Amino acid sequence: MKKNKGIVVLIVSVLVLAFLLFTAGVGLGPTGTGSARNINLGLDLSGGVSITYQTVNKNPSQDDMDDTVYKLQKRVEEYSTEAQAYQEGDNRINVEIPGVTDANSILEDLGKPGSLVFQDEDGNVVLEGSDIASAEGLVGQDETTKSNEYVVTLSMTAEGTQKFAEATANNVGKTISIVYDGEVISSPQVRQAITGGQAQIDGMDSIEEAKELASFIRIGGLKLELQELRSNVVAAQLGQEAISTSLVAAAIGLALVILFMVVVYRVPGVAASLALLTYVALVLITLNAFDITLTLPGVAGIILGIGMAVDANVIIYARIQEEIAAGISVRSAIKSGFQKAFSAIFDGNITTLIASFVLMWLGSGTVKGFAYTLAIGIVFSMFTALVVSRLLLNALFAIGIRDEKFYGKAKERKTIDFLGKRKVFFIVSIVVILCVPVGMFAFHASTGKALNYGLDFQGGTSTNVTFPEEMSMDDIDANVVPIIEDITGDPNVQATKVVDSAQVIFKTQELDLETRNELDETLAEKFDVDKDLIQAESISSTISGEMRRDAIVAVIVAAIFMLIYIWFRFKDIRFAGSAVLALIHDVLFVLAFYVLARVSVGNTFIACMLTILGYSINATIVIFDRIRENLHGAKKHPDLKEIVNMSITQTLTRSIYTSLTTFIMVVLLFIMGVSSIREFAAPLMVGILCGAYSSVCITGALWYVMKTRKEKVKK
Repeated sequence: MKKNKGIVVLIVSVLVLAFLLFTAGVGLGPTGTGSARNINLGLDLSGGVSITYQTVNKNPSQDDMDDTVYKLQKRVEEYSTEAQAYQEGDNRINVEIPGVTDANSILEDLGKPGSLVFQDEDGNVVLEGSDIASAEGLVGQDETTKSNEYVVTLSMTAEGTQKFAEATANNVGKTISIVYDGEVISSPQVRQAITGGQAQIDGMDSIEEAKELASFIRIGGLKLELQELRSNVVAAQLGQEAISTSLVAAAIGLALVILFMVVVYRVPGVAASLALLTYVALVLITLNAFDITLTLPGVAGIILGIGMAVDANVIIYARIQEEIAAGISVRSAIKSGFQKAFSAIFDGNITTLIASFVLMWLGSGTVKGFAYTLAIGIVFSMFTALVVSRLLLNALFAIGIRDEKFYGKAKERKTIDFLGKRKVFFIVSIVVILCVPVGMFAFHASTGKALNYGLDFQGGTSTNVTFPEEMSMDDIDANVVPIIEDITGDPNVQATKVVDSAQVIFKTQELDLETRNELDETLAEKFDVDKDLIQAESISSTISGEMRRDAIVAVIVAAIFMLIYIWFRFKDIRFAGSAVLALIHDVLFVLAFYVLARVSVGNTFIACMLTILGYSINATIVIFDRIRENLHGAKKHPDLKEIVNMSITQTLTRSIYTSLTTFIMVVLLFIMGVSSIREFAAPLMVGILCGAYSSVCITGALWYVMKTRKEKVKK
């Protein structure tokens, strides 16, 4: 790259970065298009709408309630992946939708939940509302006249596809009526048999009519008929001060990571810092562009993405320093460094990307929201590391920064005998892992709870309190929540303020009558609350049994797909098998922390575990990539033990630096965050340390044991 071209590249790069940062920070136009402040935030960060439904049937069965909650959860996820539906009392269902402020429009769009069936002209029911997977009102185009037409697109479940295929085949030329609560709301004509599970209803006069019909169909598949009891606009569950300190912590962490990269890698560190800022800006703009709701679990996905973006640059620059140490020119070292680092970066990111796609496909709620932010982070981390960073580094070289002292030289490191200590590492891991069943059994015997399940997993009590005057969330967090935590013994009280009113809803663990009375008395004494206006109801978990099942299935399927990919790429099932074992190892390590430290197991538990999976597999791939490379360059009968030890030693700097930079981001959130954020950050810190430990001490050893054991069997 010539000098003038290098100067042009640098100027253009800086201008593009400035534009991206301006867009992410300030936005474009009077509405601030693209600005981070316009990102949809979850209830914990920005508030939203809370709606309470009551069943028309006063004594519904629990099975019908569970089924209705789950299906309603699926409906409201169309507004936000972070929306929640959960049971209150015996016959009520609460719906919380973040990022919206107009309860009436949500109620109109969501529709009145009731019974829905599809009937032929003879009045026979050919399809039920529960057979419809999704319905959406859209603007299409007539193929003949090219004019706009308003349609409703339908997707059937597997069972619904079969029913609809049979029904349409038997009624070609006739009508099939859609009947909602006994009233015919549409009677489309069947033109042909529909066997693919996808259908379209046309003939609407406006997009509003199409959307209204779609909303009736979406909500009509519930087992129970519901009626609206109340609806409120609620404020963010975290006060503005808590959000501000978390943002400051993230900014400080990012600044420290950038400083670290510049100090350690010099000129390449400058390129990495600019690429990292580009990454952050692109992620924020994309979250805005695709209306993705951001909550604390989503923040975990972004932190993981930053860690992977740093990791990619560390792998590249460590390679460049190795090449320079081998006596290669700086120009050749830059080219070779990117080439040799590509396979580790590509395989690590693609493996994690596969997992995120599976989680999008099969997950619900928090899992799906996490998967979206993770996927975005992975794509941009690869782009900024492999394209932006390379472009900047070549440009810096072209303008005359060519002395190897500006790039650094890898120090010759004596190979460490990690495998010689593998029995010690295995014993340590087994002891920690055994703490999980032993600890769970002991705590279950003494407290009745194997894990410290939070509201999200086991439900609790919702207490609606009307104060004499309106309070801010910061005042509530500072003055009221600590008192409630002290009385209830629950360190994870969730407070939600109803906007433009003095009402605050406190969610706690299940409270007995004595504790409820004590709480009422204390609130009346300290805050002059009218006890007669305090309402308490039992609430179910926001993570239903079906959602837990979805999460478990999604993780298992993701692990299988990752195993298949690693097997395909490394041409050795032992690489794939040891990678999955390492994943299980890391998850159990973090679970041991949850068991022993009694950290609340709630919504962030799932996000934390998923973050560990992504972080761990990336670290494992780096080690395996170096083992694969050294095996290819070895003699015909290589010393496997020496190759594994050498590979781990060669990647040790990467393992330390990547873990350190990611750890910095999380530890600052822990130090500066409120209690809910600290409970989220603490397990992540354990997971990061565990990921570093397993990648250095466990993964290579597992592969070596599997490899040598098979060879012994052959002999």
